Amino acid sequence: MVAFRELDERIAFAQQLGATDAPVVLVNVFHVAPGDVDDFIGAWSGDAGFMQQQPGFVSTQLHRGIAGSTTFINVAEWGSVEAFRSAVGSPEFQGNMAKYPESAVASPHLFTKVAVPGICDA
Repeated sequence: MVAFRELDERIAFAQQLGATDAPVVLVNVFHVAPGDVDDFIGAWSGDAGFMQQQPGFVSTQLHRGIAGSTTFINVAEWGSVEAFRSAVGSPEFQGNMAKYPESAVASPHLFTKVAVPGICDA
């Protein structure tokens, strides 16, 4: 079962789930033990397949730290907090949490794009 740790100690992930922003980007940092990497990827794959079928899902990409790192980052785009909240609140998704290895620690956080003139658009 995956354990959770806040990414931002000032704003809890649960508090973010009550927001109404749209669109949003989920950044979820995972740490896993070296021997659990394959099991982690298998569990994440199952979740990603489920999420791809949910209303409001846009895309996802899993990244792994280099040089033997067992830190992963999932970056997923959603149409709205409401769509994401509905997907993660579903019994099927909640049941999938048990499939993660015991060493898995997740730090999910929701973001919106920031416009910086001359650099990037929102």
